[in-house]
Amino acid sequence: MPAKSHKQTILRTILLGLIGLLLAASTPSPADDAKNSTALKELRKARKVLAEKQRRIVFNNDGNEPVYYCKEATAEELLKCRTTGLLGSQVDSIFYCTWSSGFGYFTHATKVGFVFDTTDVAGDPKGVGFSNNKTAEFIKRGTDPLKIMIDFSKKNDIEVFWSFRMNDTHDSWNGWYSDTLFPPIKREHPEWLVSSKKKRSKHGGWSAMDFAHPEVRDLAVSFIKEVCENYDVDGIEMDFFRHLVYFKAIAQDKDTGQADRDMMTNMVRRVREVTEKIGLKRGRPILVSVRVPDSVEAAAVMGLDIERWMQEGLIDILAVCGYFRLNDWETTVELGKKFDMPIFAGLSESRLLDDPGGVRNSIEAYRGRAINAWDAGVDSVYLFNLFNPKAPQWRELGEPKKLALLDKVYVANSRGTTAARRWIPRANRFIKRKTTICPENPLNLIPGKPAIGWIRVGEDIAKNQARGRKARVTLRLRLLGTTEPADYVVKLGDKVLTGGQKTGPKTAAGKDLKADKKWLEFQVDPKNVCRGFNRVEITLDKKVKDKPQVWKDIQLAVRYK
Repeated sequence: MPAKSHKQTILRTILLGLIGLLLAASTPSPADDAKNSTALKELRKARKVLAEKQRRIVFNNDGNEPVYYCKEATAEELLKCRTTGLLGSQVDSIFYCTWSSGFGYFTHATKVGFVFDTTDVAGDPKGVGFSNNKTAEFIKRGTDPLKIMIDFSKKNDIEVFWSFRMNDTHDSWNGWYSDTLFPPIKREHPEWLVSSKKKRSKHGGWSAMDFAHPEVRDLAVSFIKEVCENYDVDGIEMDFFRHLVYFKAIAQDKDTGQADRDMMTNMVRRVREVTEKIGLKRGRPILVSVRVPDSVEAAAVMGLDIERWMQEGLIDILAVCGYFRLNDWETTVELGKKFDMPIFAGLSESRLLDDPGGVRNSIEAYRGRAINAWDAGVDSVYLFNLFNPKAPQWRELGEPKKLALLDKVYVANSRGTTAARRWIPRANRFIKRKTTICPENPLNLIPGKPAIGWIRVGEDIAKNQARGRKARVTLRLRLLGTTEPADYVVKLGDKVLTGGQKTGPKTAAGKDLKADKKWLEFQVDPKNVCRGFNRVEITLDKKVKDKPQVWKDIQLAVRYK
């Protein structure tokens, strides 16, 4: 054997030996496997305990402060905008989104995504645009909004999650900001989008990423992994409600298939693996929460297999609702019980345009919505798009016993039904809640034929009266057509109501707006209002022949003395 060949053989033998030693050193022994298995079991036990902790109110902050509102890049200034004022409130958890923007734009110090540091005026007609954006200054000073939020939360014993908008499409809304929000990844890979600016999608925003591409799912996992590795968060939220198109099929008015759901489930499974691996390394669990529609069936056609995620233990918390609600709260509560999982009731702001007096966004209406959710058995109320830290919601909605004795306005439907159709193909097939009557979803009245509506009341008003709180209860019905009391027979439950009065629209506080009298108002004996679903029946007199005769709204005001 030539000397060179012999030397090569010796070197190869030494190299193979070294590789063998390295492999032996890196291959877990049975003892290591047992140790790791025990550690994982303990991590999962601890995670379960954390998932079930009390959370009165969850505050979802969309993270706009550093871009629009901070006067300087300091922690004090950032926190002053929306956070410091929460101290002493009922907020137990902050879900912090680092910028509500296109896929991959963030205001934390990311290397996987893109830092949103532009100060362009863009196309803002006011000439301001993003000129106030302090993100780059925060990072230059060695910090960022997410780190500041975590430090504040740890100091004040508040739980903090990073909220990741899985497919935000503000970059497709035709706003002055849209082009600037369109991230580099979408410019480089237009083939990864569900549609295009020239060919708009039937549902959702055309700029939504198509999660059928493995690269898109890989990026989503990488964004989460980077945050879990670099920030001491208590959990991460995958906010699938922002926005609800993940596949081309949905954009084109078709349902997704099982293959699409399997892709998404595998992505969620990878996120769980990432959080467990990093949780083991840091010695503390990282919780996984998702925000999704409140219908297993509707989510499934969108590509989200919620029940499977729960069954496989891939998530810890289920937050539901946003632009719309498809079921009564009890449906989701039963799902949570089935899989022993906390349920968060999402109380986003109402976007109904036809709401005289702005009743639905009043504190009285928020109280009614919150106590209905608590009464149905949810584990927390989750507020979205409410940013004033001094708003009474933060100090009232998280404690049902105190909430029960405050003035309220119950409405049959706070957010309407139109929004669901914007996102979900043939959405009406999934609307199963009892309480649907609202200006967007009125009920036609046929003379002589009873029409039925429902309104939920989450408190026992008569019981509250027995506790010394005298209540005045007013049922208000909005009608298009005749509002002569004599033209109707109105029942609440099996009780025929009398003494009806024509009135105009009123604010939640009862102030008369002095507009057209298109409402019928009845004073109701509190004993005739049940805790739970109340049946309201209207029968239009057969003599009424004029059209249209339409029932547009139900409101029940409860005021305590």
